Amino acid sequence: CKLNVKTGDDMSQLSRKTEHIVQGQPTRDGAGVNLVRVLTHQWQRRLDPFLMLDEFRSDDPNDYIAGFPEHPHRGFETVTYMLAGQMRHQDNAGHEGVVGPGDVQWMTAGKGILHSETPEQVAGLMHGFQLWINLPAKNKLTKPHYAEVPAVQIPMVTTEEGHQVKVIAGQWHETVGPLQRPDTEPLYLDIQLTGEIPIFVPVPVSHNALVYVVSGEPAISGQRITSRRMAVLENNPQATGVLIQGNAGDHLLVLSGQPLAEPIVQWGPFVMNSREEIEQAITDYQSGNI
Repeated sequence: CKLNVKTGDDMSQLSRKTEHIVQGQPTRDGAGVNLVRVLTHQWQRRLDPFLMLDEFRSDDPNDYIAGFPEHPHRGFETVTYMLAGQMRHQDNAGHEGVVGPGDVQWMTAGKGILHSETPEQVAGLMHGFQLWINLPAKNKLTKPHYAEVPAVQIPMVTTEEGHQVKVIAGQWHETVGPLQRPDTEPLYLDIQLTGEIPIFVPVPVSHNALVYVVSGEPAISGQRITSRRMAVLENNPQATGVLIQGNAGDHLLVLSGQPLAEPIVQWGPFVMNSREEIEQAITDYQSGNI
């Protein structure tokens, strides 16, 4: 049904509904980091261009202190967004930096990079997300790139309903985030609700989209989603966004991207378009060419 929502121009908007609700799977990665894998391999085609979404959240150092020792990537981009704690990044292209609360690290692995992510703390809460975004075939062997965006450079919008929207990538109405990418055109919003007034989040019609509930139990197009679950949003050519309603303190991520509609072949840290390209990536890594 059409939902009349104030969006600045009082236009009637049609909201995407929830197609699937996905519970994150507890797993261990790196040298023994406990995390929840939200977007798993089975959702890669449905949520193209997104390949993976992990949430790590613990105040027990045993869950995170070992970090992620040096490992390779090829063929995609990684986006690390920290809410609490600090992580040090180092790679073989000469990049090094610390990602702290509210900061974002965007790394384009391209033709190949070796990097490590090490906690910069020995106690306290470590909380953040890592998102993998595919690269189109034409850019899979591009030169690696690394960008660090401090929290102060990420715009925070207070909507007319009073909610807080951080624009990490893409844009919120006229507010443009610091990270923009061609081809996949990712939208990455961090939304904190301040009350029960609904908020309509514009999402490009051609995008695949999801909402991840960090905390609370907001309704997505009228359907309640409990925390640490992902709502896969339907693709509807008439729907221009998604209607969210909850309570003060509810916290969620809205992600969308333009699908590449190309073959996805993954072997661990390598994501290419064919088995032959994966075999070449393994050969290159073993011979020191990544």
